[in-house]
Amino acid sequence: MNTPLTVGVVGATGAVGKEIIGCLNKSSLYVDKLRIFGSHRSAGTICDAGKFGGIEVEMFDIEKSRECDVVFLAVSGDFSLQNAKKISDGCDGAVVIDNSSAFRYDNSVPLVIPEINAKCAKSSKLISNPNCTTAIALMALWPLHKMFKLKNIIMSTYQAASGAGEPGMDELQNGTREVVSGLKQVAENKIFVHPLPFNVIPHIDCFQENGYTKEEMKVTWETRKICGLGDDFPVSCTAVRIPTYRAHSESIVVQTELPVDINKARQVLDDAPGVKVVDDITKNMYPMPLTATGQYDVEVGRIRKSLVFGDNGLEFFVAGDQLLRGAALNAVLVAESMARNGSLNAKCANK
Repeated sequence: MNTPLTVGVVGATGAVGKEIIGCLNKSSLYVDKLRIFGSHRSAGTICDAGKFGGIEVEMFDIEKSRECDVVFLAVSGDFSLQNAKKISDGCDGAVVIDNSSAFRYDNSVPLVIPEINAKCAKSSKLISNPNCTTAIALMALWPLHKMFKLKNIIMSTYQAASGAGEPGMDELQNGTREVVSGLKQVAENKIFVHPLPFNVIPHIDCFQENGYTKEEMKVTWETRKICGLGDDFPVSCTAVRIPTYRAHSESIVVQTELPVDINKARQVLDDAPGVKVVDDITKNMYPMPLTATGQYDVEVGRIRKSLVFGDNGLEFFVAGDQLLRGAALNAVLVAESMARNGSLNAKCANK
């Protein structure tokens, strides 16, 4: 962790990129130099990088980015597909941690949540960050799986406008203002498939042949890959967009192979890194987007035995900041775990 690193961020002016900068400000990584890369529109401007000061945005260039030890990509999947391997290839390439979906289902690229499968990143120069919905859910599901052996997972999500980036947040804010002020009865929509203010939309991403959306199938595919559960492990999700700015919430029902002890379930969640149990119904305390926003930990509450699955079932509710736990924070934690186990330092030495 004491090895000085040159760290690059591509897409630092976007919602996730800004959060990566914020996480690096609090990280245990020894960032000796921070470089920020952007498009021709942002190149030459000054980015406020907190303790790193004002940094001039450089025009993105493959060779310049390869000069870094670690590069965080907070850009589109198309950009990542075109550039990620060019940045990371060879012993003199940078370690690339990609926030897009470009490589999540590539068997040669590890999909990593450090608290679950950090070892998968040890021998790779290109690491993929999971979908935000999956990352938040698995923070609670993984410790429960280790204790009770999950048999199947059923999930419903309540996802904030910021899941669509700053344009999504802007559309919600502007549309809400127009409706509340009486300028319009129904808000306009360009980012979302229907107006989001005062509405919920059970449709995120494209519908697939099986009737699920791609967002819903991401949860299935990624849960199986990250946890090593096999291609036939049952995971079902219904993803819903709701009119909140930030932090996703999820209602999760699991069936388990072993009988569930509620007290043990609470304890294992309370002991899990990155998880905060918020579960006191006598005081109306439970996870909410309002309290999860800006927090590193995923809130877990409403923990109860399932009426459907009985002794072998559990139901609970989670809320997590998807720009942090579901994106930027997870990416920075991947880099920290690589630094701790020596794989990141070894790559620096190879350069």
